[in-house]
Amino acid sequence: MVFLAVLGVMVVLLAGVVIYDLSQKRHAILRNFPVVGHLRFLLEKVGPELRQYIVTDNNEERPFSRDERTWVYTSSKMENNNFGFGTDNDLESARNYVIIKHSAFPAAARVGEPDHPDLSVTLPAPKVLGASHGRVHAWRPASAINVSGMSFGSLSGPAVEALNRGCALAGAFQTTGEGGITDYHRHGGDLVWQIGTGYFGCRTTDGRFDLARLVDGVASAPVRAIEIKLSQGAKPGLGGVLPAAKVTPEIAAIRGVPVGVICRSPAGHSAFSDVDSLIEFIESIAEATGLPVGIKSAVGESAFWTELAGRMSAGGGGPDFITIDGGEGGTGAAPLSFADHVSLPFRWAFTRAYREFAELGLTDDIVFVGSGKLGLPESALSAMAMGCDLVNVGRTALLSIGCIQSQRCHTDRCPTGVATQNPRFTRGLDPALKSVRCANYIATLRFELLRLARACGVVHPALVTTDQIELLEDRWRSTPLREVIGYEPGWGLPSMSQQAELCRSMAQPLK
Repeated sequence: MVFLAVLGVMVVLLAGVVIYDLSQKRHAILRNFPVVGHLRFLLEKVGPELRQYIVTDNNEERPFSRDERTWVYTSSKMENNNFGFGTDNDLESARNYVIIKHSAFPAAARVGEPDHPDLSVTLPAPKVLGASHGRVHAWRPASAINVSGMSFGSLSGPAVEALNRGCALAGAFQTTGEGGITDYHRHGGDLVWQIGTGYFGCRTTDGRFDLARLVDGVASAPVRAIEIKLSQGAKPGLGGVLPAAKVTPEIAAIRGVPVGVICRSPAGHSAFSDVDSLIEFIESIAEATGLPVGIKSAVGESAFWTELAGRMSAGGGGPDFITIDGGEGGTGAAPLSFADHVSLPFRWAFTRAYREFAELGLTDDIVFVGSGKLGLPESALSAMAMGCDLVNVGRTALLSIGCIQSQRCHTDRCPTGVATQNPRFTRGLDPALKSVRCANYIATLRFELLRLARACGVVHPALVTTDQIELLEDRWRSTPLREVIGYEPGWGLPSMSQQAELCRSMAQPLK
């Protein structure tokens, strides 16, 4: 009898846990995997103790280490994101290890600014998109940190909605990805509409570009700029791929493709075929919409960038902003050879492209956007020192809304409902709650960038120079970043007038 009583109590308790897990909305992993999901949090909690007896340490996992993921998770929840007992990185044998050279005289915070991450602490873009080309709707983003292009299809509807709501809360913008504008993108966040080779949302029945449909789409949503995707870091030269399992009736209707069939974007654009026709395409869209128009690309051969910079210098026109995606980026499916070996990593890619425009004196007229594993403070600061005016974050934004780096993005079985269309898993992701975590993560990243910039003696991370960042090598050697990448003094900084305007905006007291 005692045994039956104990068993009955255990069954009741277990049923209570199941009911709680299924009804709560804080953790998608528990809603999707009741009871069993608690094991993940237990292992996470006792991880530091367990790691004394196993091989994997805090910095071995890839693409994001345990320390990096922990920082994103705690930041998104506004919990303590500090680490105790000093660094556990091996600095003496490190290679290409970033060191930020602080100033003896740090810059002061603004009057009324809190000493902790807060959504009220903004980080404005140092330049105005479209100003140099006189676009009717030229625009200065309120946040230098924004969300990179990740399509509905690659991501679930609730995930896209959570990111959009989070951007609205943080005053940031969301890039749509090439899958078109959906209802999940219409929850208050500003949009940069990405146009890929499939022209989803602005295409004819045979898949050609349709300018009239683009204009209609712009009018239907808070679109602040257009981004033409030439390629992305994960699989440049292949176009986008949406696995058949993810092509639901809803996605098929939005994209204009068959249900349950692999959706492939062509490798190249049909609307243009060289630099001259690309510039003409950009100008036709800008004239029809009045919006800033830019391009996104991974970097391979250099001839394209040399020719684009030369054409813009000689004849004007061309992209208002350029987004450079590093080869280490990518949130979706890609062949292993492309993911590992095609296109340059961000530091090589960005500096190679930026140099072409800097040598012709064009960098003040273009807004440069960095993308490709830049969602951590030291990486974002290095990117801005190299000349990025804006930083787009992708996978770290997904971590903030519940991704656990299970790396099942290509299977339609993402356990947290982020990168899947399977209702079994998407039901666990609550956009209202996760949007707050996305906003908190963006706010914390901005806060950390401001703290790092002020430690360097300047008021905005765009004013940090490549001389203030050093790369450690073995045998006690180190090299300033500017020497490593071959920049001339002053490259990577906004113009003097842009710097002055930025300093004025950052000196205004917070209300």
